[in-house]
Parts: sequence; C-alpha cells; structure tokens
Amino acid sequence: MLDTELSIQSGMPAPFHAYQLDDAYDEMFSSAGRPRDHYKRLFRRLMELTPEELEERQQAADLSFLHQGITFTVYSDTRGTERIFPYDLLPRIISAAEWDTVERGLIQRITALNLFLHDIYHDAQILRDKVVPFDLVYSSKHYRREMRGLDVPHGIYITVVGTDLIRLPDGQFAVLEDNLRVPSGASYMLANRAVMKRVFPGLFRNYGIRPLDFYGQALLTTMRYLAPPASGDPSIVLLSPGVFNSAYFEHTFLARQMGIPLVEGRDLIVHDARVFMRTTSGLRPVNVIYRRIDDDFIDPLVFRKDSMLGVPGLFSAYRKGNVTLANAAGTGVADDKAIYAYVPAIIRYYLGEDAILPNIDTFLCSDSVQCSYVLDNLDSLVVKAVGESGGYGMLVGPHSTAEQREEFRRQIQANPRNFIAQPTINLSRAPCFLEGQVEARHVDLRPYILYGERVTIVPGGLTRVALRRGSLVVNSSQGGGSKDTWVLHE
Repeated sequence: MLDTELSIQSGMPAPFHAYQLDDAYDEMFSSAGRPRDHYKRLFRRLMELTPEELEERQQAADLSFLHQGITFTVYSDTRGTERIFPYDLLPRIISAAEWDTVERGLIQRITALNLFLHDIYHDAQILRDKVVPFDLVYSSKHYRREMRGLDVPHGIYITVVGTDLIRLPDGQFAVLEDNLRVPSGASYMLANRAVMKRVFPGLFRNYGIRPLDFYGQALLTTMRYLAPPASGDPSIVLLSPGVFNSAYFEHTFLARQMGIPLVEGRDLIVHDARVFMRTTSGLRPVNVIYRRIDDDFIDPLVFRKDSMLGVPGLFSAYRKGNVTLANAAGTGVADDKAIYAYVPAIIRYYLGEDAILPNIDTFLCSDSVQCSYVLDNLDSLVVKAVGESGGYGMLVGPHSTAEQREEFRRQIQANPRNFIAQPTINLSRAPCFLEGQVEARHVDLRPYILYGERVTIVPGGLTRVALRRGSLVVNSSQGGGSKDTWVLHE
C-alpha cells in the first residue's frame, strides 16, 4: 500500500484505493509511495475527479476511437477479427532528462545497425573480424542474398524504426527488441494524442508536453530524401497488403497524413524496369514506395512465387535504382532476435562507444551450452522465436503450463537456431483507469525513429499496456492496449 504521508494527503479515496506497489518500477510513484515530481500535477487532477467523471471521459475516448474506425485485427479469434483498439485514459509521463538519454541511445543504436546492414551486404568486415558469427547472419531467414552489393540511396537501409523499450526495476530504460522491417503502431500513437487533447484539454494544455503531430510530415520529408536522383518532385506511394491486413487502418491513416496514394500490388506495374501506378488518367511514375509488405511478398519473380500482394518485376527496378523501397529489403536480419544479442558489440565495433541503452541478457539456443541452460530453466525464462512478432511464438515461463513448456522443449530441440531466451523481466507499471478505479499495469514503450537526412525521433511514442491483471504481454493481439505518452519540455 501507499505510505502514511500519501495516505494522509489523499485519504486514499477512490479511484486509488486499490492501487498496489510491488517490486516493479512504478512510473507514477516512488518506492516510498509518493508521486514522482513529473506526475504530481496529474495525481492532483485525478484526486479532484470522481470515478463517474473519469468513466465519462473514458467513454468519450472510446466513442472517438469507434467513430474514427481505429481498429486492429486478431487473426486467431474465430468470433470476429476487427477490434476497436483498447485505449487507457491515463497518460504515461516521461521527464526531459529521461528522454534525453533515450534519444541519444536510440540515435546511437540506429546508426550502428544501419552500418551493420551496409557491411553485411557488402564487405562483411564485421563477420571477418569475428565480432558477429558468419553462420548466425547467413542462417537468418530475413537475410536476403539478393541484396548483396546493392547500393541503397544514401546508404540508408532502415528508414522507419520502432524500437521496443522497457524499464528495468532500477528505472533504467533498456532495449527489448528492434523492429526494422515494417514496424507498426505510429497511427495509434497519433490517435491517442488527438483523443487525449479532447478528454483532458486543460491538463494537456498546461503540462508542457512536446508535440508529436509533426510525424506525418516528417515521414513524408524522409521519403522525399530517399528518392532516386533526378526524380524531381518524387511520386511517393504507400504499398499495403490490403483491407484484410491487421494494420490496414494504419496504412490508410498514414497515407492521409502524408497526402500520398494508398496502393495495393495490383495498382502498380513495372515497365522497362520502372514502376508505374495505374490511374484513371493513365500510368503515373512511382519513385518511392513506403512498403508495409514483408520481403517475401514484394515480388513473386524473386521471392515467394505464390504472392498475390506484390508487384512482378519490382525488385529488378529496385536493383537498378529506379525506385526506392523504405525500408530496404533484407533489413530484418538486423532485428533477428539472435542478432539482437550482439548489438552492444556492433555499436562498439562501428562507433567505438558503449551502448547507452543496454540489452536484456539473452541466451542463444544455437549455442549448445546456452541451450542446455534454457531447456533446464523453461519455467523461469521467456522464450522467443527469433523471427516472430506481435507476441506470437513466445513462452512466458512463470505463467506457462507444463504442456506448453514441453511443446517449446520439442520445438527448441528440433530447431535451436530459431529460439532465444531471456530472464523474465518485471516490466514497469503505470496507472490505468479500469472498471472505475486506478490500478497499475505493466507497460513498454515503442518510440518511432525516422532515418533520412538526419535522425528524427518522435518525443514519446506508443506506450503499450498489458491490460490483463498480472500479464506481461502488451501486444494488442494478446489482450494489450495503449495510452498516450507525454514527454515534457523541462
């Protein structure tokens, strides 16, 4: 429970009477139960509002999401796939000093990973110097031999990045994983902010919060920078798999934000190694494609032959430099969860610096000694498939059943390269408004990084919330939601 001083100050009435502190870092309260300095204004405002008033604001937020059609898709749910994106009313607040460290760490990390991608597709010097094992790179299912020797515009492979951060129990931010292929969620970040301005207008206006609604134009500027030389005023499109994709709302949202066409593979055609978009007035050249389709599906002539989502001949136009793909093909090798274990070494190799944002300790099942340790400790570790995302292909040992652990044991033994394991980290917790009261739930943070003429990091990002009590899984497809993230000026 909260300490005596805070109990006297607030009397612990609703909505905080059920709030619990534990060993996890709490975003709002210190271990002594006092509100942190940057949360004090929010705490006081919450104490002024009745549960009924908070519920009215939550309902207003939910209605706003419903009317805007802000949804995501759950493929595994036979009751119906479309869901309104779960939104929590209470913001997550990050101080200016904390954000400065996060920003410097992300710039450092993304710079090194980009150099790594250029290296492994050209001279592979980091592999020759045995900093990263050859076989780990070349056995990654996201490594694309077709990218060898291909020079991408300005040497930039990873244009849009969503890096997942967590807080350790001591309050330090650490990197949980990198998302370098087609990271999603930026639209929910922007939607959360727009809703927050409506439901808490006075609080928002007076809190000194850094803006993030420039993201759409910053994304457009980044895409323009990557256009092939002599493109003039480049034509940019967003390539989507279509309406049945789980992130289709985001595709339409970002296309509107940038003021560019949203297209599917059937809308594009390649002629003389150049890409054109079909329009009612004829073919229109395309110079840059912000793709939201995985490598496997972008060109059936090069990758999966059964793909109906991509554009035949697209990769040929790409290799000849007539069109830019953002992100570049083959970037997924750098967010392979086994390669993740080497990122601190990658940073030291290319930049001569220690990582500002640490990794989580990671055990590689491809190593026989580490694999034996993992198999002996499945009940206490988090096991992940190296190429999966969205909370799939994962075992949370302390919350698993004996049958689940046995199934993962068989999978690991059959294909050890496909798995890594990490200690079970008690994610930090933040206040959430649930069923008429404020309770703590586990959270992570996905900031969005744009790499163009310079590196741009949106102040804040998407805070994802494990809404189920006791859960550590924040993915929306696994019962999670999100909340607005406030980064303060000073």
